[in-house]
Amino acid sequence: MPFVALDWLKDHVEVVPGTDIKQLSYDLVKVGLEEEAIHPAAVIGPLVAGRVLTLDAKEQSNGKVINYCRVDVGEFNDRPGEGKEPSELPSRGIICGAHNFKVGDLVVVSLPGAVLPGDFQIAARKTYGHVSDGMICSQRELGIGDDHNGIIVLEQLLPEKAAAGELPAPGESVIELLGLGEETLEINITPDRGYCFAMRGVGREYAHSTGAKFTDLGLAENLPSGAVPAVTEDGFAVKVADEAPVNGNVGCDRFVTRIVTGIDAQAATPDWMVRRLEQAGMRSISLAVDATNYVMLDLGQPLHAYDLEKVCEPIVVRRAKAGEKLTTLDEVERTLDFEDLLITDSPQGQEGSRVLGLAGVMGGASTEVTADTVNVLVEAAHFQPTSIARTARRHKLPTEASKRFERGVDFELAPVAAQRVVDILVEYGGGTDSGRVSDLNNTEPFPEIVMPLHEPARLTGVEYDQETITRLLKDVGCEVRVEDGKVIAQPPSWRPDLTGPAHLVEEIARLAGYDTIPSRRPRPIAGRGYTPKQRARRDVGRALAQGGLVQVLSYPFISEDVFDSELLGEKDVRRQAVRVANPLADDQPLLRTSLLDTLLGVAQRNIARGNEQCAIFETGLVTRGMGTELTGSFGVAQKPDPDQQHALEKGVPYQPEHIAGVLVGQAELAGALGAGRSYDWADAVEFVRTVAQTLAVPMRVQGKDGRQRVTNDNMMGEPNSPEAVAPFHPGRCARIVVRGACVGLAGQLHPAVCRNFGLPESACGFEIDFEKFTAAMPKKDLQVKPVSSFPPAKEDIALVVEADIPAADVQQVIEKQAGDLLEEVRLFDVFSGEQLGEGKKSLAFSVKIRSREGTLSASEIQAVRTRIIKATAKKFKATLRA
Repeated sequence: MPFVALDWLKDHVEVVPGTDIKQLSYDLVKVGLEEEAIHPAAVIGPLVAGRVLTLDAKEQSNGKVINYCRVDVGEFNDRPGEGKEPSELPSRGIICGAHNFKVGDLVVVSLPGAVLPGDFQIAARKTYGHVSDGMICSQRELGIGDDHNGIIVLEQLLPEKAAAGELPAPGESVIELLGLGEETLEINITPDRGYCFAMRGVGREYAHSTGAKFTDLGLAENLPSGAVPAVTEDGFAVKVADEAPVNGNVGCDRFVTRIVTGIDAQAATPDWMVRRLEQAGMRSISLAVDATNYVMLDLGQPLHAYDLEKVCEPIVVRRAKAGEKLTTLDEVERTLDFEDLLITDSPQGQEGSRVLGLAGVMGGASTEVTADTVNVLVEAAHFQPTSIARTARRHKLPTEASKRFERGVDFELAPVAAQRVVDILVEYGGGTDSGRVSDLNNTEPFPEIVMPLHEPARLTGVEYDQETITRLLKDVGCEVRVEDGKVIAQPPSWRPDLTGPAHLVEEIARLAGYDTIPSRRPRPIAGRGYTPKQRARRDVGRALAQGGLVQVLSYPFISEDVFDSELLGEKDVRRQAVRVANPLADDQPLLRTSLLDTLLGVAQRNIARGNEQCAIFETGLVTRGMGTELTGSFGVAQKPDPDQQHALEKGVPYQPEHIAGVLVGQAELAGALGAGRSYDWADAVEFVRTVAQTLAVPMRVQGKDGRQRVTNDNMMGEPNSPEAVAPFHPGRCARIVVRGACVGLAGQLHPAVCRNFGLPESACGFEIDFEKFTAAMPKKDLQVKPVSSFPPAKEDIALVVEADIPAADVQQVIEKQAGDLLEEVRLFDVFSGEQLGEGKKSLAFSVKIRSREGTLSASEIQAVRTRIIKATAKKFKATLRA
């Protein structure tokens, strides 16, 4: 994000006297530029000028020659005395290994207590037989240059001030002199405020906030010459040949070139520019490159400098061709995409045959400015934002230029910015403006916006009169007129984000001050509120949280290795994932097909960071790729016709909403009340039951040996295959059945899956299709029945059945036979043994029944018992255990 320094800002706007960096952050936040951070000065503490009084050079045992110096540092001197020669003069003793200074030189001394860049703290220490009571500094140690071999001699660093007698006296601070004392404000820029990536834009917003006078240095009239030169016939030839425009928009609509010759290849970048570049987080490279970077940071126009001798006319802006490659300035060879917009030139008369760079992103290594460059071609262009954004993301190459182009750059700025670079190269590099100017300009003003005068009041609730509306829009930079009760505004060239009336209203409210909008409690509109599904999602989330789970939100992107880690079969439908064309991370190109795909990773990270108690859940969408037919983009210039809309809809994958959880650690911690208990498969099933109870949805829990036919509905693979329950343990999980269909799984995770994700082997989990649950919710409100005042009757019934018959199936029959009298049925014992016979088991149920009309008689109780025994005998051949 941009860094703002008060000294730099003053070039653009008359900053209110007494403003410090904190006040600046208050002023900017009023107009929507939020403070990201305040960065302290580069140097803290005593950094003073020192006069070298003596210099005693001695060779050490390691062969190094070390200087023991006595330095006059004014009020910071020690008292004179023996061993502090010259003993009659106050001074400080300092050890220094550099040899580029002599007695009498004025140097820069950091004293104990000072903190240099990199949190380098200065303290007195004994070394080479002496106490070094400070440090004589080099440029690199102060962060103002790369020279580390020699220390700073102020007479050499600042010869003009030395000649005028303006150097500081010994002991005086040099922090301000060297530009090291200024704090910087880092601000957060929203995507629609790209013009604030430049000091010009920040200055404009500061003027809006405070009313200070703003000077627009992006206008030709404010150049030293007062104008930009006209296009010449011998200007460097430029052509645009975009045969594949994105969404019908040609990728380049303006391209300005200027030529500067005879630059001194050894010319240094001026100190003030180096400091400003460093304040902005950039390093100095060479005068030509620094000039383009500085003007970009100052005005907002990205520029590029080419070695003129390496470029052949004409420059051609075109799209990439199949198989083309480019080695960019970062020395990476990149394979180009047909959508990439390129800058090319024409060696041997072959137009556009050689690639010079990725337009608006990064230049190529073949034409970069080097230490031998004396003739420079300056480029200042305007590119279509979408094209640049796609290229930067495709190549994972977010540069300072692409950040600005993808947000929209002022299309009128290019010639002024190019002239600024030319002026710098002429003044500081000794170059000559060749006078050759080209400006291929196909830009068009933004469309006018028509807004009713009452629109601001309608959207904000605040009445703004016509005069206020027109004044604020003019402050934004719009050309404004009022006709027939409507405001007609022409957005300025630096505001591509202003496209409709709502945007104008936003600007009016912003500049008038959000703090002036009164706080009013909105009146609810009858009949509005959450939809049933939204209420269901909220209620389920609360219920799971009350049960001890923590809700998380994970990114839906996964790697292809996840499916193997979860032990999914080769034909498992969950392997049919949708691939993202431009993923955020190359190793995660797929959209998840199960919430556990990402939730297991969340649990893994928590366990790795020491959070051993990790019970989490997530509600979110999964993406199934079966049957999708991907189609191209039809653009946004007009509404798709029915055929195009149908094609787009066919390309949208199925995205059901799921709920999943992972349980790791202790369900109950050990303590004074007990030994504690780890989560097990039954807890996972119980959390699913919590979901069902919250939504009043009847559900059954069925093991892998269930005989009743269950529709799988593509939830987890083939219902009876060993891989169907992955990533769960095949013998310790259950299928969740709603309306005869399997809608999820719950239980213990497979030990191999736990090892793959670095989880304890006792880890459990669940995942259910929330869409199926909400579809099974009662359509009408539940009718609450009054609690019976009559006593209940309890019957224990133990039935012997085949071992492969699920208890849930038997329980379902019991519930049906008990009818309206049933209050509760609970399986309290499962037994198998030799006395029952091979392949048999005993299921003991506790049945609680009660009438709301009177106390149940013994015959009525016996009738219910008899019906249960007969029905289970008929369906399962069950017998009553003796």
